[in-house]
Amino acid sequence: MTDEEILAAVEGGLLAQGQGQTVIEPRMHLTPDPAFRGHFNVLRGYVAPLDLAGVKIVGDYVDNWQKGLPSEMALLNLFDPRTGMPVAILDATAITEMRTGALTALGARYLARKTSKILGHVGARGTSYWNIRLLDRLFDFAEIRVHSRRRESRESFAETLEQDLGKKIIVTEDWRSCLEGADIMVEASRLEERAEVFKTAWVGQGACVIPYGTVSALELSMTQIMDKIVIDDFSQFRAGKFGALRPHIDAGLISEATVHAELAQIVAGKKPGREKEDETILFWHRGLSLSDIALGAAMLDKAKKLGIGQTLVYA
Repeated sequence: MTDEEILAAVEGGLLAQGQGQTVIEPRMHLTPDPAFRGHFNVLRGYVAPLDLAGVKIVGDYVDNWQKGLPSEMALLNLFDPRTGMPVAILDATAITEMRTGALTALGARYLARKTSKILGHVGARGTSYWNIRLLDRLFDFAEIRVHSRRRESRESFAETLEQDLGKKIIVTEDWRSCLEGADIMVEASRLEERAEVFKTAWVGQGACVIPYGTVSALELSMTQIMDKIVIDDFSQFRAGKFGALRPHIDAGLISEATVHAELAQIVAGKKPGREKEDETILFWHRGLSLSDIALGAAMLDKAKKLGIGQTLVYA
């Protein structure tokens, strides 16, 4: 899949959502045993223009790097919504990484300043690569800073990005030097417990902040400086115990009434995105089953054209 194909597929899913042509249910979680230090996310949805329903199961295990495995591995099942007949089974590990990066990049397309030239990115997992790659495709940054907890991971991450993007990547030693003063600030950390390590004072006026770590890293004061808060889905805003803004919701600092819009409403033209250069905007996304289905459908179509994959008999 090319960068443009990935972005177009995920944006198509957002457009369908914004036009009321989808069904999305909040993700569910399964924790087999806390000692395993991981859990499963189950995402479910329906995209009418694609004539597909889908269920994705993705594991999220923080210690997998020690075994040489991705922290997130997934399978996507696509179904005929009229009969329940299975249509396809796809390896969704790459789909998860790509669609997450695409959602981050599309959020910035609508919510960041067009002139944004400095990216600060915390986190070096699989989705982080696609965040930076697709953001740079849209903005062609003059400066990209990265940070992650382990030195070897951030340096290896930077080397990969430099090779693929053809530009210098700045590896920072801490959160502040990575994020402070950046035009677009992405937080994709993997904290084991809540810590207010992303400071409100680092956010300059007019910045676009995109946090999606499973465990919140934001100071509680972060939402108070925002001119607009945009989310990916109100049903996910209401449900679940994880996410960057969950402490702010629980503390009553934000509510559905104070959220500006879902990103899909902006993509569909029902709500405005960025309206002024000096607006400070936060975009929180938990990840949409609709994006998995849309990108999975695009991959399936391309695979058929290329003669990739195999047909299984279902009886």
